[in-house]
Amino acid sequence: MSTPTPPPERQSAYPHQTPPTPPPAPAPVADPTMVYPAAVQPAPVQPVPVAAAPVAAVPTGPSIDAGRFWAGVVATALVTALIGLVGVLIVDQILDIELVVKDVFGTESTGAAYVVGGVLCSVLAGGLLHVLVLSTPKPRAFFGWIMFLGTLTAALLPLTWTDVLESAIASGLVNAVIGIAIWTLLLGVLSRTLRPGTLVD
Repeated sequence: MSTPTPPPERQSAYPHQTPPTPPPAPAPVADPTMVYPAAVQPAPVQPVPVAAAPVAAVPTGPSIDAGRFWAGVVATALVTALIGLVGVLIVDQILDIELVVKDVFGTESTGAAYVVGGVLCSVLAGGLLHVLVLSTPKPRAFFGWIMFLGTLTAALLPLTWTDVLESAIASGLVNAVIGIAIWTLLLGVLSRTLRPGTLVD
């Protein structure tokens, strides 16, 4: 007795048919009612300006106007000459106190000796101040000390020339006034004749 043969498998009428592809998902649609955060852009880096350091003005020529300075010296000499004449007039002629003067220039006159001495001292002090301004770091200080000591010496010298105290004191006062006038006037002239940018102590 033979074994029955199973029936052949039934093949599909469409052997090459592929399973259906699912439809693509719909793209998301932006909701107009929602507020989306704006994209933050980095701020551009701005260069920081660097201020240039100020450059001090350096005088190119001499630190003093020599022409105006010496014109001031001449004016100072004129003032000291007049102070000497006024001092002689007040002390010698009005108060009748004899002034003690060393007439080294041979003028044979007390008034003329004071005029020549005052003019000469003014010119010498002006030349000294000019040299100090051009050569030393603190010309005002040096000139002040020199004038102080010179004026003090001129005020005290008459005490060594006579035993008459009244005459010595009167002569010393006139000498002191002349010295103080030279000192203050020349410092004022210096302040007005310095070039811009020049610092003088």
